[in-house]
Amino acid sequence: CACTGSAGVSNLGIIGAGPAGLLLALLRARRGDQVQVFERRGDPRRGSAEAGRSINLALAARGLRALRAADVLDALNDQLVPMRGRQLHAPDGAQQFAAYGQGDHEYIWSVSRSLLTQRLTDVAAATPGITLHFNHRCDGLDEAGLPVLRDPQNKLLSTPMVSRWVATDGAGSQVRQALRARGLTQVSEEFIEHDYKELDIPPGTALRREALHIWPRGGFMLIALPNADGSFTATLFLAREGSTSFATLRDESSILAFFAAEFADVTPLIPALAQQFIAHPQGRLGTVLTTTWNSGEHLVLIGDAAHAIVPFHGQGMNCAFEDCRILDELLSDGLPGPYARFAALRKPDADAIAQMALENHAEMSDSVRSPRFQLQRQLALEWEKRLPGRFIPRYSMVMFHDEIRYSVALQRGHIQQQLLEQMTQPDAQGVLPALDDINWPVWQERVLASLAPL
Repeated sequence: CACTGSAGVSNLGIIGAGPAGLLLALLRARRGDQVQVFERRGDPRRGSAEAGRSINLALAARGLRALRAADVLDALNDQLVPMRGRQLHAPDGAQQFAAYGQGDHEYIWSVSRSLLTQRLTDVAAATPGITLHFNHRCDGLDEAGLPVLRDPQNKLLSTPMVSRWVATDGAGSQVRQALRARGLTQVSEEFIEHDYKELDIPPGTALRREALHIWPRGGFMLIALPNADGSFTATLFLAREGSTSFATLRDESSILAFFAAEFADVTPLIPALAQQFIAHPQGRLGTVLTTTWNSGEHLVLIGDAAHAIVPFHGQGMNCAFEDCRILDELLSDGLPGPYARFAALRKPDADAIAQMALENHAEMSDSVRSPRFQLQRQLALEWEKRLPGRFIPRYSMVMFHDEIRYSVALQRGHIQQQLLEQMTQPDAQGVLPALDDINWPVWQERVLASLAPL
């Protein structure tokens, strides 16, 4: 719906109707709040999604837990495609499948960002207590620190009577920029040297459906995630500038030559490859770190508005959804200062997943090809079997264990990696040890001494 004039009285106002804003609205409405959501874009159910701007989302344990708390997971089930591991594609066409974990539940789900937003919008629009305002722009904050809102005719709205505000307006948050301009927070925005471009692979290909496909090529990579209709969304991550970069791919011949040389097996699967490549936008990737997330107890930033990260760990949405769940719980526990407590609790975890996402970029594009990396992966899974609850691979802690904080996963992951590096030292001839060569009793003592029980 669109509204003009005063937006009425509510317990909560939300700036941004992306997945995080809609999920928070649903969580609070279940608590009995009256929630008003303001979105600068139009209703996503009435227009097509912008091509080439989605980066399919990977839904894991943290996001699933938050969706269950809002009782909306069933509304999404037909759009979720399980991904049980990575399908690695070598330059010569050879393939290797690597499962994400070893438990039956240890897999993640691919979901289209646009379809996810549409479904959450459907549910929110039908939920009593939620009012959606599309084509309503936030122009920063007024002198009282409250959002300045404009209606579809660009008319200034009188400030809605809202007891608390939450900004979920994404990585380019207008609310964050306003807080920064007032000196109420400091912001670091660090773009990486790689950009991305999406390409569509239609249904009917021979690509394994229940896998995240990766074509790792060292300094760059192509990935593909499955969609519910049998298609795949492929994303090329490549340097902006340099000898092998987007800057060198400006015409049909250079694009086709690059793909023929680097991704020969996937090139035939992408119809009108060069035309898609030229037509689809080139996106940037970066990390946003914000020192202060809240302005007293009347306004707080969550999700990408507070802590945008690169997509290489598949945790941007999961982290934002976890924000929503935790903020909802803090708003309902009856203790004072929920916004301040939320920011203090979540910032160490947001900083940790930002670091891990950057580290995972190197792993996906390069390390996965290394025999030593593959040996360390085998060892990590074996230690998890031998010492459950003590040694859990970092990827598993992040993706499958929502009870383990990101900051804990980062700390323990570094300790575990040091141990794995020591266990897999090559000999003088550069030969790696085999699993049978590992002195398990000796190393078990070291693992137990290094890792406290979880």
